[in-house]
Amino acid sequence: MNHDNYDDNYIRGILNNVKSIAMVGASPVNVRPSYFAFKYLAQRGYDMIPVNPGHVGKNLLDKPFVASLADIGRPVDMVDIFRNSTHIMPVVEEALRLDPLPKVIWMQLGARDDAAAARAEAAGIKVVMNRCPKIEYGRLSSEISWMGVNSRTLSSKRAPMPTQGMRLSLNRTSVGGGETAASDRAAKNKTDVT
Repeated sequence: MNHDNYDDNYIRGILNNVKSIAMVGASPVNVRPSYFAFKYLAQRGYDMIPVNPGHVGKNLLDKPFVASLADIGRPVDMVDIFRNSTHIMPVVEEALRLDPLPKVIWMQLGARDDAAAARAEAAGIKVVMNRCPKIEYGRLSSEISWMGVNSRTLSSKRAPMPTQGMRLSLNRTSVGGGETAASDRAAKNKTDVT
């Protein structure tokens, strides 16, 4: 596997086929990237499991933290590693002790360990390194282009905003877009004008 360049179908296949994701290094602090990724993936229907020994006894979006992968107590499809590269091998070794094995080991942006990837692939596990499933989901489902980012099209016409239940290219349905006080006011003002 060339871990410098992934085919979109490889990433799409992973995101379409995994259901449960154990996020190692998840944080309940709402300004941390792992919090945003966890919340985003949970809102898109993934069964998210926060793994962080420093936060046992706390919850992340009503999901209780566990100390380790072994403490999950049920099969997981994907292990998403939100740790730096020096901590990847121990996490992969722990994942390789799970029964059944996860289908995917995913290493977040900036995280790469070729030796750990080789060990996981030798056990039949798919590997993604230096990528974020939140970003890849948004890119492949076209959610990012709704905001005008990476649409590869120059146009003054705004793309339609997603609506609840809209079919996305990842064979999933949308969650209806962001909800903030500002977006609620904008929607109200738009209906008041028309």
